[in-house]
Amino acid sequence: MDFRRLSSRCSFLLLLACALLLGGCASNGPVSLAEVRDFADASARLGGYGELSRRYRDTYEREQPYLSPAADRIAKENDARRRAVYDDFVSIQKSVVLYMQTLGVLAGDARYDLSERIDDLGNGLKANAESGLQQRHVAAYTGLTRLLTRVIASGYQNRSVETMVRDGDADVQVLLEAMIALTRLYAKTNENEKKTVLGIFDVEIPFSSRNADRMLVTLAKVHYLNKSTEYRLVDKRYDAALQGLTKVALGHQKMREHLNDLRGDEVRKLLAGYGRDLRNLRDSLSD
Repeated sequence: MDFRRLSSRCSFLLLLACALLLGGCASNGPVSLAEVRDFADASARLGGYGELSRRYRDTYEREQPYLSPAADRIAKENDARRRAVYDDFVSIQKSVVLYMQTLGVLAGDARYDLSERIDDLGNGLKANAESGLQQRHVAAYTGLTRLLTRVIASGYQNRSVETMVRDGDADVQVLLEAMIALTRLYAKTNENEKKTVLGIFDVEIPFSSRNADRMLVTLAKVHYLNKSTEYRLVDKRYDAALQGLTKVALGHQKMREHLNDLRGDEVRKLLAGYGRDLRNLRDSLSD
């Protein structure tokens, strides 16, 4: 047996196998972090918070017909305060959504230009003791906005999912905490509105027993039923929004904890579960 020929042939086959393997890897391009991308997309599309922010802003428009003159004066002052902080509340959401959209781009195979979204973030937040926005929320918003500006303006150069999560996690967590606290504020404000509106019917209807008031009482009962249904459905939306924001925070925390193993089975399974839950919550918020 000619061992030199055999050795040469084995070397050739080994080199051929390596070439085929490397060629296959090159044709596939960069590995796409599908679960990260899907989680980021589901987080960006969650919804609910923006709608509930508008509802909070417009509280006075709904409750005004049911207010006494004295209560109306106080309600107008509250209305002015709510409208003064509304833009800041929405800007927090916009920054987190843009972060998740950027993360989704980095986790995928394509690159999208999100530069126009940066201009929509506004000029920054203002700390406000009455609204609950603190200086650390302002700092987190500023930090995340700067990060997004650098990443998007550079065309995502020298930026990976891992570095994005590492650099953004602290600010994202603070802003999500703010969104959760604000959603609870919205829910509390809605509860006070519900007591104001429905309380009038609870007091007035039992004392309207004259035959001449029969039609008016019937209409009032129908209106009461409609408003009760509205508040019951809105209460569910607050619960769904809070669940969604909590899952976004937990999912991002898990990515930060598994920063060096985002392709591992454990983190992929966790993110897939969070993404699925967020899509289900989004569907319930769009009902």
